[in-house]
Amino acid sequence: MRIVYTDPAWALDGSGRPDPALAGIEREVFGADADLDLGLFTDGYVTEGPHFLRHVRGADALVIYRCQVTKELLDAVPACKVVARSGVGVDNLNAPLLAASGIAGFNVPDYCGDEVSTHTLALLLALERKICTQDRLVKTGRWNIHAGGVPRRLSKRVAGIAGFGRIGRATARKLHAFYGRVLAYDPYVSADLMAGHGVEAVDDLGGLFAACDAVVIHAALTEETRLLVGAAALGRARPGTLLVNTARGLLVDVAAVRDALQEGTLGGFASDVFSPEDPNENPVTRTLLDHDDVVVSAHRAFLSMESERSLRRRVAEGVMAVLSGGLPPAECRVV
Repeated sequence: MRIVYTDPAWALDGSGRPDPALAGIEREVFGADADLDLGLFTDGYVTEGPHFLRHVRGADALVIYRCQVTKELLDAVPACKVVARSGVGVDNLNAPLLAASGIAGFNVPDYCGDEVSTHTLALLLALERKICTQDRLVKTGRWNIHAGGVPRRLSKRVAGIAGFGRIGRATARKLHAFYGRVLAYDPYVSADLMAGHGVEAVDDLGGLFAACDAVVIHAALTEETRLLVGAAALGRARPGTLLVNTARGLLVDVAAVRDALQEGTLGGFASDVFSPEDPNENPVTRTLLDHDDVVVSAHRAFLSMESERSLRRRVAEGVMAVLSGGLPPAECRVV
């Protein structure tokens, strides 16, 4: 078996280069005889282009992280039986193309619900309590309890969730500890299910912004949800609304966020995700970083020692199941 991991972040050592010795979980699952490849690496992982396509040839299985599934990639691996996404999202898995090619594909949709929901609350509470602004000011000798603005009493406020899947539901449980009411918008989830989580359903995204003091995003990225949060939805927001995104960068129109912050429609924005990944690489998102009412992190909401190890094992076991003639676990199956 030749199993190619195209861009495994967990495989990088302290110097930032892939180290085969770190693949203990994978070796345990696949066995010592498996041909395990940890990707094409130069100054970083190479995940496209002729050199990359030559590198993956002969693969019986691919495990991708940021790598995009394309026709060119699948044409380069005609014997491939399975493509696994090392993560929750499926936007780069290209399920229709895999289905048309007869290749099994899966993600792991539930390995980091605790971590992402906790990170969401951490970002939101940092905005609510002006933590980052206070931190910067006090560390530069500007001690002032009112600097950054006076926080609001959360038990009198309403929080909203855009996207009520596994992570949205985990976040709802934690939001209840702080906010007086929790609302949600998700056209694919019934109001009855939301009610079972103590959450009130809202019929449309604009209505969610109109009714809430803070909105967190947990939607999947699809063609339908691309730039879901833009000028139209933000135009209905209450003045001073807080917005948090720990899902996918392309769910949010950052230019509309910038305008809403400047106009005071948004009182703050926090995000763990951007497109491109590093917000410094985009001139629009780069301008957001200068705002005191913007808090960011480096796409690590999913991260803990436990979640990373669980993900790696479940991906390897799912790949092994397919290579052994079976199917990946039902909760992970995409194609």
